[in-house]
Amino acid sequence: MGGLYSRRLRYGICAIGLVFALLVCLRLIFVLGFSGVDLQEAALLETLGIGLRFDLRLAVLMLLPLALLAWLPRWNLLNTRALRWLARGYLLLVLGVVGLVYIIDFGHYAYLGVRLNATVLRYLEDAQISRQMVWETYPVLWITLSWLMAVVLWTYALIRLERITLDREKQSAGVVAIASVAVIGVVAILLSLLGRVANLNLENPVPLRWSDAFFSGNNQIAAVGLNPVLFLFDTLRVGQSQFDEAKVREHYPQVAHYLGVTRPDAEQLSFVREQAVQPYRFAGERAPNVMFVMLESLGTSAVGAYGNPLNPTPNLDRLASQSWFFKHFYVPVTGTAKTVWGSITGVPDVTRQETATRNPLITRQHTLINAFEAYQKFYMIGGNAGWANINGLIRQSIEGVKLYDERHWRSPRVDVWGISDLDLFKESDDILRAVARDQPFFAYVQTSGNHRPFTIPASNDNFVVKDLSLEQVQAAGSRSVEQYNAVRLLDYNIGRLMEIAKAGGYHDNTIFVFFGDHNTRISQIPHMAPAFEQLGLESNNVPLLIYAPGRLQPKVIEEAVGLSDLLPTVAGMAGIPFLNGAMGRDIQQPVPEGERMVPLVLSEGTFPVIGGVTKDFLLQMQHDGSSPTLHDLASQTPREDVAQQHPEEFQRLQALTLGLHESARLMLYRNVRER
Repeated sequence: MGGLYSRRLRYGICAIGLVFALLVCLRLIFVLGFSGVDLQEAALLETLGIGLRFDLRLAVLMLLPLALLAWLPRWNLLNTRALRWLARGYLLLVLGVVGLVYIIDFGHYAYLGVRLNATVLRYLEDAQISRQMVWETYPVLWITLSWLMAVVLWTYALIRLERITLDREKQSAGVVAIASVAVIGVVAILLSLLGRVANLNLENPVPLRWSDAFFSGNNQIAAVGLNPVLFLFDTLRVGQSQFDEAKVREHYPQVAHYLGVTRPDAEQLSFVREQAVQPYRFAGERAPNVMFVMLESLGTSAVGAYGNPLNPTPNLDRLASQSWFFKHFYVPVTGTAKTVWGSITGVPDVTRQETATRNPLITRQHTLINAFEAYQKFYMIGGNAGWANINGLIRQSIEGVKLYDERHWRSPRVDVWGISDLDLFKESDDILRAVARDQPFFAYVQTSGNHRPFTIPASNDNFVVKDLSLEQVQAAGSRSVEQYNAVRLLDYNIGRLMEIAKAGGYHDNTIFVFFGDHNTRISQIPHMAPAFEQLGLESNNVPLLIYAPGRLQPKVIEEAVGLSDLLPTVAGMAGIPFLNGAMGRDIQQPVPEGERMVPLVLSEGTFPVIGGVTKDFLLQMQHDGSSPTLHDLASQTPREDVAQQHPEEFQRLQALTLGLHESARLMLYRNVRER
């Protein structure tokens, strides 16, 4: 029996090695013949390392079916001739397809400077013209001959390997030796598929993703780190359904007017408008710093300033009394990655497959952060920035950004989400106080402590856990005592952040923007209006405070304000001029229609329920505009449709909700920066 196992293991390891060697050869051909990169580039070796790990993953995936055939208990590659021929046919087919993808990728990159992706399908629309162009441009016969010869050569090599390993005489091997090799082999295969070992978090392993290849911020270098087969699959997986152009055109006049487009262009569907330096900009010799602090899973129902009876957030409540305090602030879609996307790009993430950050075709977005030209830009997160591929969005979209994640911090990891929020604030302060002496900074700091498993770090200064009953915290809208204390800890850390910023010397010259990324679904929130529970708005309704000590007079904002409005508003305060083709607007600018409305996605999926919310009403409908209903947010029976009682508001919000939703879908693709 040991001999059988040893032959199978040798075959599997050597077969993976042979296929991997082929993929390495193809990568070298791309680097030397097509990439055009400077071989002296400092980031090239690290990027090549990422690419080789992708190649190893592909080699393992290609050989997994053969591993299954080899390890079948009764009929397998060792004793069944028919399965041998099936395996050979599979090898010929898969090597042929993979080789063809590489050939197309080489030509695609040589022509467009972009690795092969799902957009190649557009050439099928004009297949005759595309085929003729290829025939007249490339030596098709020689390429085809070379492709066939390479496929035959490598298939023959694998067949020879099969005969050398599987047909050799049985050799005895000890059970312990075989078991050890088997365990090592399984672990090696799993690590090959995962693609990373360094900084591996076993609780929540994040596999190597295409976005990791973009760490340098140089797209030409990043192309060296991609695998065309895997990259093509990733782009095909996100789907190609973009937006309904007919609906965008139908509602363009109203949407363009609502967004304040000064030069509307219904033909090009342009939403670009310009904002100059405003008279209400902050005066002073030094430009103000900007710090966005995203408050993980914090909804308004958990904050004392919004009515929570247990007052778990004394620091945020104190800041609310000293800030611009937004009573009706909404994120367009629930989910951390979607909030990161919307806050950076100004475009609501209304994708219907996963998140926009996972679509490599659109992650290089225009962002108003780049309008802060003289600023040093930072993105800081305690855990792995590769989750949901947000690192791809950050590095490709924000010019000159310095991204810090779990690899950069000295503090110990406390749970799956990385280091504690307090340690994140402390280590970020070391970086920011040094920069603030010479130039202003724009820092985006993402917290994570208020998230399952709601870890309370062993070392967290003087924070004290409160031991309340489950009934008490549930009556105030928390699911558990652990969640209640996690909110308290987040608030405590915000208080410490203010102390740290004062000690660092940049507190008085910084615009602090505190906002939640989403709330969790809560079945009972008695201290909130019934509409938030019964209409599901508690997930989208989150706190927002803009705190600029000595510069902003305290003010309560009653209007409905959306996530996309953050960057334009802060840019207006900082005196930054900008061009904006996304959804957000400076809230200090007048609204053409007199009242703001925030577009929402109330239920995600292929057929989402969408909405538009003002401070008084919610309009909700199916994604195609059918079944619209209007709801009074102040009513004790908010599920009641009040469209007939408010016909003008119903008509306005009905058209605007559908128009903004479809326009946002268009913006996801039109807001992409040139590479």
